[in-house]
Amino acid sequence: MTTSGTTPRILLLSGYDAASHRRWREQLSAMFPRYEWQFLALPPRFFRWRIRGNPLSWLNEPLLQESWDLIIATSMVDLATLRGLHPRLANTPCLLYMHENQFAFPVSSGQNASADPQMVNLYSALSADCVVFNSGWNRDSFLAGADSFLKKLPDAVPEGLIETLRDKSRVIPVPIEDRLFADRRPLMNRACPHLLWNHRWEYDKGPDRLLKFLQVLDQRSMPFRLSVVGERFRSYPKAFDRIREQFGPCIEHWGFFENREDYDQLLRQADIVISTALHDFQGLSMLEAMAAGCVPLAPDRLAYREYVPDLCRYESHQENAAMEAEVVADTLEQLLEGQLLACPPEDWRASSLAGDYHSLFQDLIQAGSASS
Repeated sequence: MTTSGTTPRILLLSGYDAASHRRWREQLSAMFPRYEWQFLALPPRFFRWRIRGNPLSWLNEPLLQESWDLIIATSMVDLATLRGLHPRLANTPCLLYMHENQFAFPVSSGQNASADPQMVNLYSALSADCVVFNSGWNRDSFLAGADSFLKKLPDAVPEGLIETLRDKSRVIPVPIEDRLFADRRPLMNRACPHLLWNHRWEYDKGPDRLLKFLQVLDQRSMPFRLSVVGERFRSYPKAFDRIREQFGPCIEHWGFFENREDYDQLLRQADIVISTALHDFQGLSMLEAMAAGCVPLAPDRLAYREYVPDLCRYESHQENAAMEAEVVADTLEQLLEGQLLACPPEDWRASSLAGDYHSLFQDLIQAGSASS
């Protein structure tokens, strides 16, 4: 029996509510209006404090004193500590959703290495009743990273932790809204294709690699139009300024779109969506652009192997950016010479994934009800 008699109550905790995390939680509540949803979300800043301090930030939160049928927490939430501090949560089914994992996330040059974020991920996953990843690559890199981490610890590490985590793990991607899937005219202006780079303006998305790739196109006298868009922060890699300075005449759009409709229109106008990322746990921006009809051009690494066709993946040279830039240009030339076809990610549609989410929610809610 649910806490409210008929309507299951779900509390979703977002410990670092970045734009993609916010869209995901809003999408879930819209997909399943029969549940009663409540949210606790912390702003996406002060990363080290957020991932370690969210139980303290929420210590006196009234919602955590209430009864719930299901708790959903994002990977930035210290779920183990929260369940310890709030006795009501100890017996409430908890689902941990891994948008990313700290074992595979790179440390930038401005950060000091610390095991704290990894320990939070590890304890949270052990504390959760189910751990859901947004891609197979995210799951596999988490399990491999956790295994490597545990082997470095000096002593008293229990046996079978990785097997326990693997058994409770599932893969259900962040859905792509059905409205984004669009019928498109046959691609494209092959003589001067519209290239789209639509990622967060941070070092792990490889803006320096984008710069090198564009310089190779310039050296080869390959004409192109360019849109560089995405979420930008006060501090961002200098490669963006160099791109704007060097390729200004080619630029169609630059910077963040405040209006979502304008951004969706750009997705429908661009020809090829490009990733130069060193880390991308699902690749929501790539999937959305592909749904809108863009042909992808992505490295043969990360989660891209799960949905980008072979012909659209260029050989990965993670340790040699200059070599990779040449390979990206080669792959683009081959795409332009061949029969370019859109490849919308149908299996990532919200309507296709709704059943997986609903079944999981119901299973956890019923298991919690049976044990209470």
